[in-house]
Amino acid sequence: MLWMNNDHGDQEFEETVRPAVLLEIPHLVLRGFRAYLGKLRRFQGNARLYLLSTTLSGVGFGIFRLLFNFFVLSFRPADPRYDESLLGQMVMASSLAALAGALPAGYLADRLGRKRSLLLSGAVVSATVVSMVLWPHPLNFYLMHVLQGLAQSLGAVTAGPFLMENSSEEERTYLFSFQVGLQTLAGSLGNWFGGNLPTWMGEALGVAPTSTPAYTAALLLVGGISFLGLLPLFFLRRGPAVGTSARRMLSPFQYLRKNPVLLGKLIGPQWVISLGAGLLIPFMNVFFRRNYGQSDATIGTLFALGSLAMGLGLLLAPLLADRWPKMRVVVATQALSIPFLVLLGFAPSFYLSAFAYLVRVALMNMSNPVYTTFVMEQVEPEARATVSSLTSIGWNFGWALSPWVSGWLQTHYGFAPVFAGTISSYGIAIAMMWRFFWHGKKG
Repeated sequence: MLWMNNDHGDQEFEETVRPAVLLEIPHLVLRGFRAYLGKLRRFQGNARLYLLSTTLSGVGFGIFRLLFNFFVLSFRPADPRYDESLLGQMVMASSLAALAGALPAGYLADRLGRKRSLLLSGAVVSATVVSMVLWPHPLNFYLMHVLQGLAQSLGAVTAGPFLMENSSEEERTYLFSFQVGLQTLAGSLGNWFGGNLPTWMGEALGVAPTSTPAYTAALLLVGGISFLGLLPLFFLRRGPAVGTSARRMLSPFQYLRKNPVLLGKLIGPQWVISLGAGLLIPFMNVFFRRNYGQSDATIGTLFALGSLAMGLGLLLAPLLADRWPKMRVVVATQALSIPFLVLLGFAPSFYLSAFAYLVRVALMNMSNPVYTTFVMEQVEPEARATVSSLTSIGWNFGWALSPWVSGWLQTHYGFAPVFAGTISSYGIAIAMMWRFFWHGKKG
């Protein structure tokens, strides 16, 4: 009887409180939105200019990522050298160059300063795009991908320390996430635009939308957008460069010998992830065309939606990192992406595969800026460019090998072994991060 009365009382209490709780939800959402805007308002001038630059470059990269593989394959009817193996070898050349240039890039980023390093990186990447479109020979593809890899290595090594130096601890995670999120959302616009651009160019030139001239005209526009993205960087205020004595003292090899365990834990999982990512990510557009026969416009729209989903996830990541330890957010979101990666590769229909693609890309990537922030927080300010270069080496090592392997696998066996390799490497890396950081005080 007492239990029945108590249950009745709980029911009355829930009926009384539930409407009040529901009425509080809009208020809580609004308060969270205001708090988020408050973090964004704290962004410094240099950070805002960098965000504008990465937004413009994100649009250009979204178009380039979608169309360049198709541009190369459009030459295959006349020349069999332009196949999936060539695509893999170009990505391998770029990654090998980034791998070789990562350590010098860390030194160069300190010596030139952040502003000059970012400008040099962006200018070279833009020039390589234009060169490959105007002179579409395999030898030039290789050469330009080497230059592109070196330039991207310099930009990647510079970005982390630059954002750290132009933010405070209060808004830092938001800045890292917002930068990647904004660039990703810009890439979403670029994907949609790129999916339709060959059709528009084809109509203007009187050629088929899948023809080489249509892709050429579209990619020349990418070069123009990339150069436009350099303009905000000219207005950056130059910060103090790292002193020569500090650079000499913080040689990457010396730092590696001094902190092998820490660097192994920080870099090891990223290296394993890069092995799987290099197998699959550069060829997602080829996968959807080859396995499901989708058009450029459809794939572009899907990539746009994927970038949009990932961008929204990236904007939500700082809220999760405020509530839970950073590495728990990283491990949890990436682990949840694995079932959707399986569905993406082996779904019986395009729409099911596309749905899995959208969920997977959001979950797997939303925590990347959180991880970058975590890595930068583990080291002294003078060591950030050094650690950033070592992290870049770990990432590019996998990408240097995997695309070539993937191109060969696709030519002989299709995409099934490619997905199997990616799923395995992601699972191993997530287990490593769980083991290293899940219970750690700083994780």
